[in-house]
Amino acid sequence: MALEITGKLLQKLHVQSGQSAKGAWSKQEFILETQENFPKKVCMSVWGTDKVAELGSFSDGETITVSFNLESRSYNERWYTDVRAWRIERVSAPPGVPPAQEPPPYTGAGYLGSASDSEVDDLPF
Repeated sequence: MALEITGKLLQKLHVQSGQSAKGAWSKQEFILETQENFPKKVCMSVWGTDKVAELGSFSDGETITVSFNLESRSYNERWYTDVRAWRIERVSAPPGVPPAQEPPPYTGAGYLGSASDSEVDDLPF
């Protein structure tokens, strides 16, 4: 089951790491606040060194969209639910941080020279 949620990144918790029979692992949890009439706080996690590094590129206060999976499992007659993020996209930067500069859209002018719209193009295509 793949789901998506948009909200403000409130806090990144400490990175957890260890060793298992399958090798080294790392995990980081973070708190996201939804953007609704009655905002909810959701604790989510990313697994793997590449995803932990990706989460590190986001700052507290940024608005992000997170794609995630929900999974529950039973242990000693108790149920535990894991909200595991697998993609995080920036929606907006936190206040006071300038947004990333986007390249200007391609208009066709200047690609093969700096011909103006009034000049005739003699290319056969």
